[in-house]
Amino acid sequence: MSRPIRLSLPSKGRLEEATLEFLRAAGMPVVKLNPRQYQASIPTLPDVQVIFQRAGDIVVSVRQGSVEFGITGLDVIEEKRGENGEVLVLHEALGFGACALTLAVPESWEDVRDMASLRLHCQRLGRPLRVATKFPNLTERFLQQHDIPHQLIAAEGTLETAPAIGYADAISDLVSSGQTLRDNRLRPLEDGVIQPSQAALIAHRPSLRTRPEVLEVARRLLEYIEAHLRARENLLVTANVRGDDPQHIAQKMFVQSVIGGLQGPTISPVFVPCGEKWHSVTIVVRRDQLTQAIAELRQIGGSGIIVSPLTYIFEEEPPRYRAMLAALQEA
Repeated sequence: MSRPIRLSLPSKGRLEEATLEFLRAAGMPVVKLNPRQYQASIPTLPDVQVIFQRAGDIVVSVRQGSVEFGITGLDVIEEKRGENGEVLVLHEALGFGACALTLAVPESWEDVRDMASLRLHCQRLGRPLRVATKFPNLTERFLQQHDIPHQLIAAEGTLETAPAIGYADAISDLVSSGQTLRDNRLRPLEDGVIQPSQAALIAHRPSLRTRPEVLEVARRLLEYIEAHLRARENLLVTANVRGDDPQHIAQKMFVQSVIGGLQGPTISPVFVPCGEKWHSVTIVVRRDQLTQAIAELRQIGGSGIIVSPLTYIFEEEPPRYRAMLAALQEA
């Protein structure tokens, strides 16, 4: 018998917490029988075994095929995915864990603001730039693209102290708020972002091609994730609108900017004792357009407006599932 399909998740820190919360909100809660165990299950995906690994090990496990799926940061995915295409990114924007791998220099280098001025600074140094990093592949590629002579210095632990104690000139490290850099008198270069990052879903490409059960799990993962992410961006809005004819109400809505709904509004009669003609209108609107939507509903005579959060918005087929199938057809 073949082993269970495996999904690897981060084993510690804020990324672990954010991943578990995301999966719970998306309808795929992770259940641990023992908090100290490195295995768990997802009741809505009974064929999947969850294991917990370090962020970088997740990519290596997926690349080698010992794990079929993983959720980790794009930074470590791009650093460790390899050149042979075994790692396929199924969803690159899960909406949490945002940061960026960034090149930073000491604040005392006042004339170094971007990569061009860094190149001039290296000429004045008369030697390669020493860069401490935990991301040698991405950093090497970036510095080569900008023609920066360099020497990479592998580092474990805190990188921000490297320029201060003299074993590196600059660092390539993950930055979120930038406060840690400022605390250590470092400054990111204006065009020094090497790799923007957030949490992403990856899969082992050969398993998707050869095992139908793995392909089915991929479809279900993307179904839940995309439906949840789309729902998070939208709200359900219901209003009562005075009018004799649903078609006439719909036409008034279509000439407005944001109250046309996804495919169109749902309109149904409201039975009132006074004999007036009212209809209930239901639409989905983007969160950032809610104020405008309320104004437009009032403009066409809407009242009693109710706003509700959404849990899922399911498409006919998840767009990223179609993209995955297309990627699997590639050589």
